[in-house]
Amino acid sequence: MNASATRKKVQRKCKIRGYTLKVDALDEILSFVTRFSGPDEDEAIDLLLDQLEHESLKSTIIDKEPVHRVVSLLLEAEAAVEESPGAINSGSAIRVIDAFLVPKFRYDPIRKLFYEYTDNLPIHGEASAKATLYKDRFLLLHQRLSRDQHFSKPAFDSENSHFGSCEISPIQSLVGQTGRRWVMGVISQLEDGHYYLEDLTASVEINLSDAKITTGFFLENTIIVAEGEMLVEGIFQVRTCGFPPLEDRDKSFKLLAGLDFFGGGILSKEETIRLAELEKRAVNDMFVILSDIWLDNEEVMGKLETVLNGFESVEVVPSLFVFMGNFCSRPCNLSFHSFSSLRLQFGRLGQMIAAHPRLTEHSRFLFIPGPDDPGPSTVLPRCALPKYLTEELQKHLPNAIFSSNPCRIKFYTQEIVFFRQDLLYRMRRSCLMPPSTDETDDYFQHLVATITHQSHLCPLPLFVQPIIWNYDHCLNLYPTPHTIVLGDRSQQKAFKYTGITCFNTGSFSIDSTFVAYRPCTQEVELSAL
Repeated sequence: MNASATRKKVQRKCKIRGYTLKVDALDEILSFVTRFSGPDEDEAIDLLLDQLEHESLKSTIIDKEPVHRVVSLLLEAEAAVEESPGAINSGSAIRVIDAFLVPKFRYDPIRKLFYEYTDNLPIHGEASAKATLYKDRFLLLHQRLSRDQHFSKPAFDSENSHFGSCEISPIQSLVGQTGRRWVMGVISQLEDGHYYLEDLTASVEINLSDAKITTGFFLENTIIVAEGEMLVEGIFQVRTCGFPPLEDRDKSFKLLAGLDFFGGGILSKEETIRLAELEKRAVNDMFVILSDIWLDNEEVMGKLETVLNGFESVEVVPSLFVFMGNFCSRPCNLSFHSFSSLRLQFGRLGQMIAAHPRLTEHSRFLFIPGPDDPGPSTVLPRCALPKYLTEELQKHLPNAIFSSNPCRIKFYTQEIVFFRQDLLYRMRRSCLMPPSTDETDDYFQHLVATITHQSHLCPLPLFVQPIIWNYDHCLNLYPTPHTIVLGDRSQQKAFKYTGITCFNTGSFSIDSTFVAYRPCTQEVELSAL
């Protein structure tokens, strides 16, 4: 495109945004834009003007100085990308979010809105933090349920308004009531062998022996919606129970506009549209995800080298490799004394990856700890692998990323959650009753239904899986992400549930399984050697 047409284009785009350019400012923009051609030219102008909005402009008449500052920043960023091969192309579109950096939001039932909790969050919380954990989980699902048309209170009392309506009654109001009622609460074992349903008003003993249940695992600590009636003995006889219904992701986002629940930052509407277009073009981007990589096992390391050799030779190498623990065949507990050898094994892994120049140059590597890996404790969320273990690896792979478990990734506009935990086995063991087979007999589908409806990655009782009370929000799945990646030792599976892509990678060390995931199309390729 000639200089005159480019000049007119810049002036038009500035006019749309309400800017008037001085001659020297226009010349500065044109000198930057001439570095690009074709569609890149449009993107360069838009990017420059987007960045200009963040400058503290004194008026809409723009001179050379703020434009020069923005151009300098963009040129510095471009130079940094060229110097760091691991961050080019799709790499810059991938943002890894550590669980401990996820902002905490709480629900105010009086004002009926969420607000950011900005107070200090100590790892060792006070006793009140444990009660707050359950309260926050309950309020999160209760506000979601209150918008469901089947459970909301009719605006006008009429015969038609009661058709299909299941208004939730507070548990406190069940005293002295007859007839069937709908209640919502947390299943608790307040006495040995006796289960209760608790909400914010009261608790009532429940009988689940004749209950008809929906898909999912019903455990202690899960939040359920139950239909039943009070018996003379003061026990609530449950006839039907299920999990609070899911809410569409787009509906949640409209209500939570301006709140960054995921931790990836708030995007303007224009930025979201621009990133969505870039995401559509990223058809070649692929994530390769492996779980259970035992560095102390020669056979496993041989299999891993086969996988790396295979991807080294493909036309377009994967954008991201995700290595989830465990990284040792033995639990790294108090009886484990081989940390120095594990450190050397990480160094050996770094050497193996560095021997594949195309992967080292164009791919990024993310490491997520497993439940038996070294760390302060087995409590969730788990912090990243200790620096002592990873120093040798980083000498060979300086761009390696070490994050928490669970971990979140923002890929353009897409939200992906990674979680390494043997959930299925533990949920089946903790079940209060066998799962329903009416809709499915696939246990993985029951697992997915449980964590999505509970809006929580690990709704197990705290005595089965401890959680840092003040950081329980890091395991929330609200609003629902686009993709949930589970690293579970159970059979490799993939399942699309209400628009959410969920899959389990299986164990690479035991079953030689891994997953190739294309985020652009949300296509899951279950792979094995």
